[in-house]
Amino acid sequence: MAARERGTMPLLDHLRELRKRIIWAAFFILVFSVLGFVYYNQIITTLAEPVCDLKLAQSSGSNNCGSLFISGVLGPLNLQVKVAFLTGVIISAPFWLYQLWAFIAPALHRKERHRSILFIVAATPFFALGAALAYYVLPIAIRVLFGFTPDSLNNLVRFDDYLSFVLRIILIFGLAFELPVFLVSLNLIGILSGKSILKPWRFAIFGITLFVAAFSPTADPLSMAALAAPLIAFYFGAGGIALLVDKKREKESRELPDDEVANIDQASSIDEPLPE
Repeated sequence: MAARERGTMPLLDHLRELRKRIIWAAFFILVFSVLGFVYYNQIITTLAEPVCDLKLAQSSGSNNCGSLFISGVLGPLNLQVKVAFLTGVIISAPFWLYQLWAFIAPALHRKERHRSILFIVAATPFFALGAALAYYVLPIAIRVLFGFTPDSLNNLVRFDDYLSFVLRIILIFGLAFELPVFLVSLNLIGILSGKSILKPWRFAIFGITLFVAAFSPTADPLSMAALAAPLIAFYFGAGGIALLVDKKREKESRELPDDEVANIDQASSIDEPLPE
């Protein structure tokens, strides 16, 4: 009981909370994977555009589409399952990211639980922005990478390898664009201050640059800069917002009487219904 009153949670309760969050995340991924399976053809024709016009090849009855090919008896089925699963992971990202957020911050005060809604609202457009940026950079990346093919040689690309590459890049940069959402959310619940976010700014810039260099689809400086610049801007923007929140929080705490400051609501589960 004492642990509950201090807003902490026993180990078994943490494990139960983790199990519940994993089940909910898996449920959302499964639901959207089914949609990815149903709309499989529309998805692959869209993702194949940087290499070939798959829709035109299908409508004309052609057996070839650029340098893409599928091999093996189970190749077509494995490809559809893989695309459906990765599509489910990408589209359901705001939902399973919220489950991650709910597990990281399971003990929010009643006033802070209202702020969790901001996480859900902001997570979706930021993830979509990162995924869209990755998708629009891909044609340039494909042309650059194909440019390394020696003369007089054909570069035949397995379709499943190509789609896995495209979907992974979209997922990675969608997640990277969630950085400001997590930083601001952690500041709103009092875990990170604005100063603690911005103090290691040199290491943050180095980490972002290293991340982009490791996961960028190409190694040319222009595309890497185009991907790193928004992440760095989002980092400093999140730190600035956190500083404003800290300033407002300090002002409100100075205006409160001492007895009201001491009488703070106990922490409770993020999913616990708010009192009327």
